[in-house]
Amino acid sequence: MILYVISVGLSVTMGLMGFINLAHGVFAMAGGFILSTAMARFGVPFPLALVAAFVLVSLGSIFLEKILYSRLYARGELSQVLFCIGLILVAMAVARLIYGNLAAPVFLPDYLRGQVQVLGRDFPTYRVFLILFSGVLILSLWTGVERTRWGAMVRAAVDNRGMAQSVGINTKRLFMITFALGSGLAGLGGALGADILPVQWGYPFEHLVYFLIVVAVGGLGSLRGPFVAALLIGIADTACKYWVPALGAFLVYAATIGILLWRPQGLFGVRA
Repeated sequence: MILYVISVGLSVTMGLMGFINLAHGVFAMAGGFILSTAMARFGVPFPLALVAAFVLVSLGSIFLEKILYSRLYARGELSQVLFCIGLILVAMAVARLIYGNLAAPVFLPDYLRGQVQVLGRDFPTYRVFLILFSGVLILSLWTGVERTRWGAMVRAAVDNRGMAQSVGINTKRLFMITFALGSGLAGLGGALGADILPVQWGYPFEHLVYFLIVVAVGGLGSLRGPFVAALLIGIADTACKYWVPALGAFLVYAATIGILLWRPQGLFGVRA
């Protein structure tokens, strides 16, 4: 669920804008640090800290989109990749300067600690909360894209940007809103998953491969594709490390290669 919440914005923005945003993990890292800072230094309750992570990352992404990203939309893939790598390195340096080498501490409220019984078995309360909360978020996102005017414009721009512009859709503003939403979701995912995927200065590079695998296997511009891919990868990665620890994540990478050789556009990709 955490992989999906972080990666789905990257899938839509890459499918819509054609921008290879390797720096997507920076927004997830920022969300985790915002949550930790808000709770540890300012005593902000956990729910409000989550909202702050989403809102502040979204606003910050709009600023970056205006002054940096928008200048590279028409550039080639090499320019975009080099820019993103540079942005990652700068963000990592800033995070290390401010927060040091230790992971951001996360203080869960009492009602999210301990165990909860589900079908006669005990599960960590926070894990159950993550599944339920992310499930509601995913349903809301799917409804927004499939049942609203904004969602129709996004799908039209993903399928045929030129035609969308010709019928009066302001793709520039649509790009900005979609980019902010995708980045905000990454920040929210980073905040939600901070107790599971520790947030520290190397976060954007450490988890980048998994975010890209989710997008590549699921397919650009798709919502259900990254969901299926995130479930497969999350479960397979944990199972492989548990049952075949000597191979680590090798089987996940091998499966990714096999899927992409079979379907280069991903499982549910809307464009090759």
